[in-house]
Amino acid sequence: MSRPMKVLGIDIGGSAIKGAPVDTSTGRLLAGRFKIETPLPLSPGEMADAAAMIAAHFRWRGPIGVGFPGVIHGRTILTSANLDKKFIGCDGVRLFGDATGRPVALTNDAAAAGLAEMTFGAGRNFGGKALMLTLGTGIGSVLFFRGALFPCELGHLQIDGRDAEKRVAASARHRKNLSWKQWGERLGRYIRTLEDILWPELIIIGGGVSAKHAKFFKYIKPRVKMVPAEFLNEAGIVGAALWAERERRR
Repeated sequence: MSRPMKVLGIDIGGSAIKGAPVDTSTGRLLAGRFKIETPLPLSPGEMADAAAMIAAHFRWRGPIGVGFPGVIHGRTILTSANLDKKFIGCDGVRLFGDATGRPVALTNDAAAAGLAEMTFGAGRNFGGKALMLTLGTGIGSVLFFRGALFPCELGHLQIDGRDAEKRVAASARHRKNLSWKQWGERLGRYIRTLEDILWPELIIIGGGVSAKHAKFFKYIKPRVKMVPAEFLNEAGIVGAALWAERERRR
């Protein structure tokens, strides 16, 4: 049997970048996560430097997995809805690999979070069609079916002429000063639209706001079982590490 792999997982979000070393055989963080707030948009070089600071904090010498909030094709970042537009067209593997001096695997941040939840969290041992949404600055989305992973961009589905994430992301609740009921009902309408299109058999809600799911789940009324992510706001870190291990074994 191969030895358990230790990978540094880094999760890039709209307002912070955070990371921690992960035991990929269990999904357990091997140290407390290190977080760098990014209240202003960072350029690609600045974000890469922040990733290098996380690696230096842990004196990391092994592989690194990075979850990025945008469409990833191979090594290339194609979209950057909530970060600096200069990321578009970047070779993300080279960008973060050069800054950290370590081998890097790159994936979409919601895909990373979903991978963590389906492997060790709320979706483990579930073989049907699962939809995971990560609610934060924007809305990340990923589908799973019988172990296959399908990154999506459902946060950009149009609702009333605007991207859905502008109305129902966790950031929208704060920006518009919505009550949990008002926001939960908005989110419920959005989720019902996704159910009409995708017909998932399980819905997992992630992002930091999932820790407060009791405040808004009661207003959503989905057709199918809906559960909070078990890894909460650490899912992206764990999943980025799992992705790096998966890529190493290809």
